[in-house]
Amino acid sequence: MGDNGVDLFRDTPVRLLGYANEVGEAFRSLVHVNWVRLTYGISSAYVLADTYDKASKASAVPYKTEANRNTAVMSVAADTLIWQAFASVIVPGYTINRVCACSNYALARMTKMPSITRKWITTAIGLSCIPIIFRPIDHMVDYIMDNSVRIILPAPQSRED
Repeated sequence: MGDNGVDLFRDTPVRLLGYANEVGEAFRSLVHVNWVRLTYGISSAYVLADTYDKASKASAVPYKTEANRNTAVMSVAADTLIWQAFASVIVPGYTINRVCACSNYALARMTKMPSITRKWITTAIGLSCIPIIFRPIDHMVDYIMDNSVRIILPAPQSRED
């Protein structure tokens, strides 16, 4: 978190970098696969940057022992990496991929429109889904992590305890 309580990676437009791969998935039928891979690279770099940022901030705080610091940094880094990987890359990427694949399949079966028209409509459907899916996915990943990973991860010890 910044000094004003705003998390650069989750509360600002920087968060959109985490969704670059969804844009790539939406355009998959229109572009070379290397462009889609590039968007996954952008999203993955965003995930790693957020993980580094949160771990660095956790490390900068005073702790009673070095072991407490190491535990806190490891726990914060693992939580951030897992959360971001699922909420920003894996689940939304898969979701948009399937929405586009199903849309293209349905359009091919139910219409006689040309392939390029189908692909552009499929892309538009995929892009239009991105703003709809991200909040539910974020909440779902939080819920799942609260009931699994976050139970297992060691809680960071109080900083000056």
